[in-house]
Amino acid sequence: MLRFFVEPYAKPTERRTGTHRPKVIHLPREVDNRTREQRQADKQAVAAERRAIKKSARRHLKNELLDELDQ
Repeated sequence: MLRFFVEPYAKPTERRTGTHRPKVIHLPREVDNRTREQRQADKQAVAAERRAIKKSARRHLKNELLDELDQ
C-alpha cells in the first residue's frame, strides 16, 4: 500500500518534499555556528522579553487609568 503525504508548504509542482526538501539557511555555517537548540533558546528568550515588556506596559497604562479615575 502506497501512502502519499502532502507537504503543506510545498508548491504544487515541487518535487523535493519531505526529507528531501532543502533546508532554509539564511547565514553560512562559518558565520552562525549555533545549534538548533541554541537558536530555539534565543528565540524563546526574545519572546519572553517581549511578553515582559507588554505586561509592563499594560500595568503602566492600568495605573495611569486608575490615577485619572481617582482625580
